[in-house]
Amino acid sequence: MTPKATEFAPAPARPAEPAHSADPAVIVVDNIRHRYDGRMALDGVSFQVRSAELFGLLGPNGSGKTTLFRILSTLMLPSEGRAMILGRDAAKDPNGLRRQIGVVFQAQSVDVKLSAFENLRHQGHLYGLSGAPLRARIQEMLGRVGLADRANERVETFSGGMQRRVELAKGLLHHPSVLLLDEPTTGLDPGARRDLWQYLRILRDEEHVTVIVTTHLMEEAERCDRLAILNQGKVVALGTPAELKHEIGGDVILLEADDPESLAQRIRARFPVEAAVLAGKVRIELENGHRFITDVVEAFPGEIQSVSVSKPTLEDVFIHRTGHRFWTEANGEAAAAKKKH
Repeated sequence: MTPKATEFAPAPARPAEPAHSADPAVIVVDNIRHRYDGRMALDGVSFQVRSAELFGLLGPNGSGKTTLFRILSTLMLPSEGRAMILGRDAAKDPNGLRRQIGVVFQAQSVDVKLSAFENLRHQGHLYGLSGAPLRARIQEMLGRVGLADRANERVETFSGGMQRRVELAKGLLHHPSVLLLDEPTTGLDPGARRDLWQYLRILRDEEHVTVIVTTHLMEEAERCDRLAILNQGKVVALGTPAELKHEIGGDVILLEADDPESLAQRIRARFPVEAAVLAGKVRIELENGHRFITDVVEAFPGEIQSVSVSKPTLEDVFIHRTGHRFWTEANGEAAAAKKKH
């Protein structure tokens, strides 16, 4: 039966082989530095990615993740350091590496005036594929991404999510062992985002493809096996989402008051806790935060306007490691300028 256009079709069943710490590294990023006109975009970035791992690069605009993505996808040479993928140096052997990796860029690369089949046929020709093997592979990939029944329709008639699936099919057409995706859910609705991540898990579990995804969305980073959090060109945190959130421990308390600086200072003097002011609110990390709330409200009657208690998130990890919020006024302005141009 032909898969519905709104669903990803599962791959043929194969035993899953989850990544373990003993697995050899498929990707090695070793002390990479890169400068733009004197500005350090990447400053000593190092990490490894194991086989069949879904690895995230999380960071706000200006953190360096797009520069790193361009280096990994052989589009840019680093100023220092090296990136090894499947044993090949991305800088020294880019042509050999390109045959072994799939790349899906944030910017659209499909020709909307061509059909889905024609887009994939053109991609196959670039990799030296042709004839019956290419046709079979195209049909297989369109079926895998739920577009087999739309193969001969122009891509311009597709929704944004469906066009993104064509991009994925292009990136996977030549059987790559590593897939690199730059902000792959940009412009997609929630349903299409869900479908995309479902398919990435299928690739990891059933096809044993190693996947790197760049994102600025916390909820997407939560779906990764491991992630590197970047800020101002440095890796500020590295590990599984659970590990990173566990390092904070306890709860995150936010207090709203007319004079948060004064309140934070007096809380530190009164209680054995660290209280900081962030975005106009007093922020405290503490075990059993719900118990502390009663004490602090009674200690400063009438001063605290609102209280919230929550378990740590990746946003809290970022704050804990950098001392500022994930989205600051500076990178917010940068994002707006980028969008404007």
